[in-house]
Order: sequence, then structure tokens, then C-alpha cells
Amino acid sequence: MEYLSVAASKREGTGKKAMKSLRKEGSVPAVLYGSGTNTNLSVKPMAVRDLIYTSEFKLAELDIDGSKHKCFVKDIQFDPITDEIRHIDFLELIAGQPVKVKVPVRYVGESPGVKVGGKLMSQMRSIKIKCTPENIVSSLDLDISGVELGAAIRVRDLTVPENIEVMSVAAAPVAYVEVPRALKSATTEAAKEGGAVAAE
Repeated sequence: MEYLSVAASKREGTGKKAMKSLRKEGSVPAVLYGSGTNTNLSVKPMAVRDLIYTSEFKLAELDIDGSKHKCFVKDIQFDPITDEIRHIDFLELIAGQPVKVKVPVRYVGESPGVKVGGKLMSQMRSIKIKCTPENIVSSLDLDISGVELGAAIRVRDLTVPENIEVMSVAAAPVAYVEVPRALKSATTEAAKEGGAVAAE
């Protein structure tokens, strides 16, 4: 996977007053959690825009005053009113050391159930996986080409590359094809008519 370069600066203050001052200057407080050490940082909202406001899973390379660190976003806090980013937690990636991340599901193929009028309903938009940094993927594929009306497809049906362990429950449904109301009504009506004919 490619790494998105993000410029960051070390920050000294950690109290509420320092955080407020930092945000007033147009910066976002952040922390890089690493191997035994945590680094307090500040980043500009524009620098993390492509990392945060996306449905894709992306890795980052923080450039902290010239020192580069590969990582991913572990947690984000948003302002409940303005939706602005209030704080970001980054977790440093260490070669050979497994990490747990959530990656999105990418649907592959076309469902027969959808072709006849059903609607694909997503139950799980992301899947938790465990692997070393070099084996992290941007998404996991789910082939829906065999999913009929009313049927579900589960975590165990995902296409998972080698060296990746899926942490989500294998039997958990990822998506299903919903039978539309109109089709349900038509099926019910047909069954009633068939029963009436049989009665005669």
C-alpha cells in the first residue's frame, strides 16, 4: 500500500489551554503512539483531509519536523456541533509487528437477486483484520455473484489474502439481498390465488 505524506509538528503543551490555543491557530492536536513512547503533535486540517474524509483505508507517513514515521489513524474525535476534527490518534507501524486494523468491504460481481429487483443491504461496511504492516490491504473483496433474493453473504465468504487473519466473527452477515415490498406482495397474492384454485 502507498503511504499518504502528512506534515506534522511536535507540540509542548498538553493542557486544555494549550489545546484551545492550538485549535484557535487552525491546527489539530494529535498523538503518535509508538513502541514505548508517545509523541504529542499538531497537524493542519488540510494535511489530513485525504486521510480522514474518505471511505477508503489509507496509511500515513508522518513527517515530524523531518523525522518520518509510518502509521495509521487509530481514532478521531469530531466536534459534535461543527463536525470539525478535534483530535487524532495515530498508531505507528513497526515492521514485522502485527496490528489490528479495520478495512472496508469491496463488492465484486453482480447479484442475481439484485438483477430481479432486490436491493443489496450492507450489514458490515468494514472488517477487522490482523497482520503485519507489509501485508495490510486497502480493502477485502466480497463476491456477490451468487447471492439470490433473500440470501445473505457472510464474513467467511470474503476473499482474504495470505498472511491476513480476519478478526470478525466468521458467521456474521456482511450483506444480504432484500426482497422488495412489491415482489413480496406479488408472491403473497400468487400464493393466495394458488390456494383458492386448489380449494375449488
